Amino acid sequence: MSNILIIKHGSLGDLIQANGAFKDIKIFYSNRKIFLLTVQPYSIFMSECPYIDGVIIDKRLPRWNLFYLKNLKDNLARFDITKVFDLQNSNRTKFYKKFIIKNVEWSSSETSLEPGQTKEEFNKEPVLDRMKIQLKKNGIETKYVKNIDLNWATKNISKLIRQYANNEYILLFPFCSKKHEKKKWPYFKELIFKLKTDYKNKYPILLAPGPNEIDEARQLNAKVVLENNKPVDIKTLISLINNAKFIIANDTGPAHIASHLNKKGLVLFGSHTTAKKVSIENLNFKALSVKDLKDLNIEKVVSEIKSRLD
Repeated sequence: MSNILIIKHGSLGDLIQANGAFKDIKIFYSNRKIFLLTVQPYSIFMSECPYIDGVIIDKRLPRWNLFYLKNLKDNLARFDITKVFDLQNSNRTKFYKKFIIKNVEWSSSETSLEPGQTKEEFNKEPVLDRMKIQLKKNGIETKYVKNIDLNWATKNISKLIRQYANNEYILLFPFCSKKHEKKKWPYFKELIFKLKTDYKNKYPILLAPGPNEIDEARQLNAKVVLENNKPVDIKTLISLINNAKFIIANDTGPAHIASHLNKKGLVLFGSHTTAKKVSIENLNFKALSVKDLKDLNIEKVVSEIKSRLD
């Protein structure tokens, strides 16, 4: 029987956001296997997703690497793919449609446009709204696109929590990738000092850095959560967020995880995008948005935290 391919390369936050769409697609195609084309860092994590039957790794090597492209094409041909859901909607996946996965039914943002609508206009819509439109254009009931269930991605981390906190804790994500420095609020060190002072150490302040963030985390005067001196894996990260009393983050993957776990928290936005466009706010998880994150002062952030944490 023919199979379905979903393309979603990443980042982590993007994959988390797409989980509802994965589930809706799996329910609709219950008698067919669903494969996910993604990148290596997320392959093990996504292989445990109950809505995915298998993960295919895309190294995303340069498109002039004809040897790699041929191998990717031959590998995908083995899976008897007859329909592709392109949830990445990038120039790379557009190239794949033309040269790598040809002659199959293809769903993308471009196939989801209304008559006369441009892709630029479509892309202004919130990301989850776009996914919902894309799936509905294919006759799929969109029950879970905006109702993302991450229970499968959590585990018991009580031992780890006891190592770093008595019980309740505040979890901070002061990091961002080097290519997205505009997303980074520069006053997390001062925030940590203020929270410790005002709450008199009632809530331990925890950080869960990624592989390239450990040194930076150790300079912030908070508890750095590691396992065997290495960053925690994705399931542990999600579980740390799920068990936190409150989360404060830049606009990164952990903020999206917190949002879809319906955790109390705060995400800090500059002018790089809007909270509405990336579908991150809900009743518990709120955004503070300013034109320039350097102008977002400690007092405003602390005031917002206290109004919702106490």
